[in-house]
Amino acid sequence: MTDTAATTVMVVDDHPMWRDAVARDLAAAGFDVVATAATGTEALVRAGATHPEVVVLDLRIPSPDGVEVTAALVRSDPSVRVMVLSASGEQDDVLRAVKAGAIGYLVKSASREELVAAAGRVAKGDTVFTAGLAGLVLGEYRRLADPRESPEDDRDVPRLTERETEVLRLVAKGLSYKQIADRLVLSHRTVQNHVQNTLRKLQLHNRVQLVRYAIEQGIEES
Repeated sequence: MTDTAATTVMVVDDHPMWRDAVARDLAAAGFDVVATAATGTEALVRAGATHPEVVVLDLRIPSPDGVEVTAALVRSDPSVRVMVLSASGEQDDVLRAVKAGAIGYLVKSASREELVAAAGRVAKGDTVFTAGLAGLVLGEYRRLADPRESPEDDRDVPRLTERETEVLRLVAKGLSYKQIADRLVLSHRTVQNHVQNTLRKLQLHNRVQLVRYAIEQGIEES
């Protein structure tokens, strides 16, 4: 049994051959493909029925589009992990998807091996982007960061432990859980626990939101 065998996945794309190929590749790698969909409406209905842990979807699908579907899925179940698989690598598309809640973004030129590896990392809660896109997202969050939006009362600022802050800093730098564990000489599970505790304290839902918080607070520069 592979590490991905227990991970349930839904694939959403309006091109039947592409959708079937992606589903087949993921299933062959050990994922449990519980549903496929061709439209945004089908995706929302089938996700509600099957509760996939990971959703791999195209942005250009019949209404509602991939961005709207991502936002609806994350709003309905904050634990769901969405990875966009799109022909577009345009800045606007990437940022819209991330702001909607996607934690991964791959362009369709990615190889089968890259797709499977990315899906596996997303399943673990890692953020994954096609080369060059991660810097674009971080750059946008830096541009949006405004210290004037910081809480006025320091008593309302969540208190993170030194270790949680250290892990958050490495998350913001784009390291995977495994890389963080290796660097800090911790177990993978311990790193996950620190991240989950931090998410809970900050009332955030995913790693993308954690990265934005770290940038706004200047944590990733320290």
